[in-house]
Amino acid sequence: MLTDKIHLPDDLEPTPEDIMSSSLSVIFPDDIQNQHGDSHTSPTYLSPLYGPLTLSLADPKTETSRTLFSHFLWNASVLLAEYLEEGPFPLFETRDCSVLELGAGTGLSGMIAALRGARRTVITDYPAEEVVANVEVNVKTNLRERGRGGDVEVWGHEWGVLGEVEDNGVSKRYKGGFERVLVADCLWMPWQHSNLRKSIAWFLTPSPKSNSSTSPPKRDETSSIPPHHHPPSPTHPYTPSDGGRAYVIAGFHTGRAKMAPFFDAEAMRGDGLVVERIWERNAEGTEREWRVDRGEEDKDVTGRKRWLVVGVVRRVGEGE
Repeated sequence: MLTDKIHLPDDLEPTPEDIMSSSLSVIFPDDIQNQHGDSHTSPTYLSPLYGPLTLSLADPKTETSRTLFSHFLWNASVLLAEYLEEGPFPLFETRDCSVLELGAGTGLSGMIAALRGARRTVITDYPAEEVVANVEVNVKTNLRERGRGGDVEVWGHEWGVLGEVEDNGVSKRYKGGFERVLVADCLWMPWQHSNLRKSIAWFLTPSPKSNSSTSPPKRDETSSIPPHHHPPSPTHPYTPSDGGRAYVIAGFHTGRAKMAPFFDAEAMRGDGLVVERIWERNAEGTEREWRVDRGEEDKDVTGRKRWLVVGVVRRVGEGE
């Protein structure tokens, strides 16, 4: 179970919200916790390879910061961290890559990429002081103070604000500079889809043309080891010919209708991107093909919380 990788402190006095949240599993047996912790409760990600990572959560000071919901750890971040850590490889390889995380929240995925051996890691979120400072705390606690993770930077970045002085020159400096871009649970704001796509396209390195798929990766497309249990291996390093890839994962808790337009082929191409592969996975690890609409299933709020979409995105190739 995906949520088994998350541990919350046992010695805290439960709040009314905690009691209500925990009771949902009794009232609704199929319900699943899809957000973890708050500004007063630090969840721990139980990494099978790198040990426990304690994640501080931001205490939002403004209405804008609060409505971004970066002050929780979401299941999409947990799943992306799992893919980066356990594979399948080389599809989710970040070793020796330059890696950027957008809308980082806790910075979990970026830190896992750094621990795995990324050549350079830049972790970004909305440029609110408390949000960026919180990511800095997590990087310091889990990487720098332990002398691991290599070259990691933390910056504020507002999606779609590119090549301008407002972002301290980050976008201008790093244009086309990342072989891997990480995006977790950032699709619930349809009005920001184009800005997010533009940021992905801006930062991502060019990619050769490749076939697309709406099905989960097959075992023979990755390795002979079962998916999600592939240990890090120097036999699957990143090579420049692979081109840049963005991993975009999001939970369906806010509704498929809000998220699906992000992957619209025409809108993607208009912002310089193409979906190379896309599929769905639930918290138990079951995978299935991607669909824009699943009818009555999408109306079941409890059921859809268990599912996430996983997309692998690249830049449109030259002459494509």
